[in-house]
Amino acid sequence: MSLDAQLLAILACPQCKSALNQEADKLVCQNPSCGLRFPVRDGIPVMLIEEAEKP
Repeated sequence: MSLDAQLLAILACPQCKSALNQEADKLVCQNPSCGLRFPVRDGIPVMLIEEAEKP
């Protein structure tokens, strides 16, 4: 499921504050030194650092 472009434009990585891109069912931080991958469950981004996958 694709997130709304306006929502994606305002979301930022909670750890480093960088932009995010959607890849399948994950939101991926675009900062190469961070790179956290946040899950999207039932169309809702889970923006908790504890829930993120590390690169």
